Order: sequence, then C-alpha cells, then structure tokens
Amino acid sequence: MKQKNPEKAPETAEENSKKILEDSYGRRVTGLRISITDRCNLSCMYCHNEGADCCARGPVGNEMKPELICGIVREAAKFGVNKIKFSGGEPLFRKDFEEILSCLPPLKEVSATTNGILLEKRARTLKAAGLDRVNVSLDSLVPEKYERITGASPGSLEKVIRGIDSAVEAGLTPVKLNMVLLKGINDDEIDSMMEFVRPYKGMVILQLIELMDIDPRLSKYMINSKALEKSLAERASEVKVRHLHHRRKYIIDGVEVEFVRPMDNSEFCAYCSRLRVTADGKFKPCLLVNDNLVDVMGAKNSEEIEKLLKLAVSRRKPYCMPVSTLEQEEKA
Repeated sequence: MKQKNPEKAPETAEENSKKILEDSYGRRVTGLRISITDRCNLSCMYCHNEGADCCARGPVGNEMKPELICGIVREAAKFGVNKIKFSGGEPLFRKDFEEILSCLPPLKEVSATTNGILLEKRARTLKAAGLDRVNVSLDSLVPEKYERITGASPGSLEKVIRGIDSAVEAGLTPVKLNMVLLKGINDDEIDSMMEFVRPYKGMVILQLIELMDIDPRLSKYMINSKALEKSLAERASEVKVRHLHHRRKYIIDGVEVEFVRPMDNSEFCAYCSRLRVTADGKFKPCLLVNDNLVDVMGAKNSEEIEKLLKLAVSRRKPYCMPVSTLEQEEKA
C-alpha cells in the first residue's frame, strides 16, 4: 500500500466534501479500472474485452502512454479516488507496467487482474514498483478444461499456479482467484477450488463470478445464481457484505469465497463506485454501455483531464435499476 505524503497538510472535512466525484444517482466514484492494453495471450470463451465493441486486439500504438495513465490517476486522486485496478487484455504484456506503477500518486490500493501466465517472473518487480495485490483468472484446475475455456496452450495451467505462488511469496496479497462459472464445464469444481485455496491460509481468496450473458451463444452456460447463493449461505459460518456492488463474502470452513453477480442485479449497479478507462484512452461510465464514452487521449494538460473526468462521471447511469427508480424517471 502506498503511504500518504507526510509533507502534505491534511485537508479539512469541509474541503474534502467539495472534492468528490458523484453522479446524478448519488453514487460516489472512489475507484478506477484502467485497461492498459487490449493485447492478450489467451482467447477466453467468455471474454468481454472490458466492454469494448469487440475483442479485436488493438495495435500497440493505440495504447495510453504512462504519462497519460498517471495523469488521469493524479487528477482522479484529487477527488477522493483511492483505488486503482489495472486490467487488459493482459496487463503484463506492457513491458512498462512497472514504470506506470512507479509514477502513481499515494493511493489506498493498487491492484491488477491478470491471467497469471507471465506473473511468475514479474511478481517481485511489480511489488517493488508499487503494486499491492493481484486478481488471477483461474477457471479450472483440470488442464483440459482450462485449455478449452481459455484457448491456452498445454502447460499454461502450471505456469498460472506458479504465478500464484510467486505472487504470494512477493506479498501481492490477498490474491483473488477469479473463477467464471460455466454450467456443464466447471461448475462442479467449486469445492475443488476451495480445497486448492485452503493451504494458502487466507493469502488467497476464491472469487466466483457469474457469467455475463451478453453473447447469446453463451446463454447455455449460465448457472442458477440464486441457487448457488443459497447453497453458499447455508454452508457459511459467516456472511459479510462489501460496499462495492454489495458483493457477498462467505466464510466456509475457513475459506473466504466471494460471489460477483453482475447480471440483472440492481443492487450491484446501485453500489458501483468505479469508472473505467479503456486501453485507447476513453473514460467508460459503464461496462455494458458504449455510446457515452469520453475521449481523454488528446487531453493536453491536467485541467483538460479534470474536465473530461467530470463529464464522464456525469454520464454514469445504473445499467440495472429498480422498477421504482425507472417509474420515477418516466414521470420526471
């Protein structure tokens, strides 16, 4: 975790209250999810490419430079944004990732989501550069299933597991294992994954993720999320609720299991506190909406970045809203 600058005088509560990013639905933005590349070494069957129009990999020249990435983060931090998550594509494709991390301002948490294949050799340098922790995608512990889901070459699963071990050793903890649940493929591996996590004694958390049903070809792989939540709750000795998306965390026999359920979930949207940034330099108010992006690539200075940041926040609207809210909007 990056420490606060001791030379900077603390702001008063009144000053802080004026420096926040809040949309018209009262949702405060406290985090950025920044895609730093569209490039990837896998072709996962469920990939949504961070909400881009398609999953084509863009050229390197279209990616944001470290100076712009850090400029965006610095401006956002002035308004109370204190958590940054880097994603891709595969963020470790950026050879300058450590440079990006090193130029960030003091923050509460800096994390990254990765498929883990390239993590083993860079875990320590990423930690030294300022990365606090990682999420690692791991959809199956069975090599054949893993390769089917991700399009990975044989031997890739072993690289991911070594990457997880290296992340734990480097202190990039807690490591969260992202397991996208696919009916008939890996939904029978939840208990196996819990057993895989157990020896790490809290340094690794299992994060089950509901498949995003945005591709009709994948509908047949959707699980019964409500039934799963009921089963997890019945097995848990304790259930906690995070503020972000109101995600539920289940403590089952000493293992922490978090369930991310984004589809048709108004509570998930109501408690969203993130703004996304695409790899080609656009603020993206919502993962599932592409007609309200704000291009920041051409921003010449911090004032322009701030203006565009505020514009993007003003365009934020919950993708899933309670019926009562929709009725109120129709009457307005």
